Amino acid sequence: MNEIFDSHAHYDDVAFDSDRETVLTTLLPQNGICGLIDCGASLKSSRKALSLTQKYSYIYAAVGLHPEEIKEAPEDWLTELEQMLKEKSSKLIAVGEIGLDYHFAENASKEDQKKAFIAQLELAKKYDLPVIIHDREAHGDTMEILQKYHPRGVMHCFSGSVEMMRELVKLGMYIGLGGAVTFKNARVPVEVAAAVPSDRLLTETDCPYMAPVPFRGKRCDSTMIPKSAAVIAQARNCTTQEVLQLGIKNACRLFHISL
Repeated sequence: MNEIFDSHAHYDDVAFDSDRETVLTTLLPQNGICGLIDCGASLKSSRKALSLTQKYSYIYAAVGLHPEEIKEAPEDWLTELEQMLKEKSSKLIAVGEIGLDYHFAENASKEDQKKAFIAQLELAKKYDLPVIIHDREAHGDTMEILQKYHPRGVMHCFSGSVEMMRELVKLGMYIGLGGAVTFKNARVPVEVAAAVPSDRLLTETDCPYMAPVPFRGKRCDSTMIPKSAAVIAQARNCTTQEVLQLGIKNACRLFHISL
């Protein structure tokens, strides 16, 4: 496979500390990865994502505060985040990864998460950037906020129903699908894969997490996208390469990039 775009990756993660340069210089380009977005989760990882864009021509960055990072963020985190946006790097193409995560009890309170989410949606609107959204066990609040603020962007690692997907599409959102479609008992993700409009589908990994079958439990990387793309293609009755091409075309449209 060639011409693969990974719309959601974390190569700034410590999981790649031992071989990051080899992975990004050799492994990915030699396996058809033509572009990827490294998504910040904290101020530190957002800066690291930006630094990767300076070293690798095919890497773009998103900066943002993940809901799991809100508790540990300094009081002036929003100011620092905006400072990154003010620098106007041509390869800073989105605000993310932002959103809500109600899975872990130790995360910030729901109210604090919603405040941080809304603040970053407003920041994205101010700088006319799309958003990359994380939604885990928070579908109701996520939808309520999106219906109010109407950002353009993608629901990454989408875990909702076909009905929710259709509501998101009506709002103008894109749907990111990755390794979860290959998991055992992945009936709903596969139904979503079959139903999402062709112009709203994005391919992604969330690497180093969410490795697809048959790589479950291993460190994920962008070369594994064809495994999930093959499942999506089967659900859509098309070829894997057609799914990969949709991933590129839609990413370029949403994030205003050209490859």
